[in-house]
Amino acid sequence: MLRALRISTPGVIFVIAALMNVFGLSQSAWSQSHSSQTTVQSTPRPSPTPPPDTSADPEAEVVRVETNLVNTLFTAVDKERHFVTSLRASDIQIFENDSPQATSLFERETERPLSLAILIDTSESQRGVLASEKTAATVFVDSVVRPDKDRAAVVSFTGVPKIEQQPTNDLRKLHQGIDRVKIELSPENERRLANGDDPLPKDQDPSGYTGIWDAMWMTIEDLLAKTPEGTRRAIVLLSDGDDTSSTIKKQDVIDFAVKSDVVIYSIGIRDAGFPDGKLDSGALRKVSDRTGGRAFFPTQLGELQSAFSQIDQELRSQYLIAYSPTNKTHDGSYRRIRIEVINPELRKNKTQLLYRQGYYARKD
Repeated sequence: MLRALRISTPGVIFVIAALMNVFGLSQSAWSQSHSSQTTVQSTPRPSPTPPPDTSADPEAEVVRVETNLVNTLFTAVDKERHFVTSLRASDIQIFENDSPQATSLFERETERPLSLAILIDTSESQRGVLASEKTAATVFVDSVVRPDKDRAAVVSFTGVPKIEQQPTNDLRKLHQGIDRVKIELSPENERRLANGDDPLPKDQDPSGYTGIWDAMWMTIEDLLAKTPEGTRRAIVLLSDGDDTSSTIKKQDVIDFAVKSDVVIYSIGIRDAGFPDGKLDSGALRKVSDRTGGRAFFPTQLGELQSAFSQIDQELRSQYLIAYSPTNKTHDGSYRRIRIEVINPELRKNKTQLLYRQGYYARKD
């Protein structure tokens, strides 16, 4: 472990100019902007170039590394799901394709600024729970956003996303943005759905639809991917996961989030009295697990508040580990990462590590 090093740039790649020529992928912070509402058109952005085939390892996280230094963030939880914040480098071992690697850097990551987007589903399936979501989201931003360091944005969506509050560190503006969130259903579509009829076509009225993946793509591309270096990027999604209208595929959003160093936390929630659709827990778990986040499925207000609290704690309880791979070949191959707990006491407590599980090497 190189204790003299202090790395401020997060994500998978960092700049260590004093030791080697390293360029990194970065997470970042937003510049504060205006607070007016912005409606984003429903025309989807082009999908990113699909990553190389990982069918042999379908659950792997994909990060592309452009240098010979590999970095990853991880969190540790015990068997009671409490965060473990006292790990040492000697407590763990990192492997690449099952070969042990020498740790170059290990440290707690607690002070880096956060770049957040709260993404709220405002389709009809959220009518009965939206007030609770807004209350919990307000408490969350008050707890997690440090005005001197962090930025957050508020985005609502039905068939199209709407920026209720541009990225800001102003808690008052964030409160106002959350307050503006409301169920978006036109009178005609409200009448149609009440009668059990199909809503108007999306190109005529998107309010009867739910475009989760389109909204997430816009949030990453227009907000998070443009943030400056030095922060963690995260989306907190409140939705039932039942997408009805996106033109962008879920897997493309996952790939884009991983490439952009965006972690997605999903809170799966819906109005229990709404008869149509479903809670798609599988979709929410997939998009969260594969970007390094977690999915929560609260059934009452206390559990919803607890989910936000756990996200807050996780964002403040991460570690950074870095190593120089023994395999120096720049062949563009996919390489699995595994981090194991080797401390006997921690293993006895069933300490679990949460992290992205692979990357693509640089190809010459």
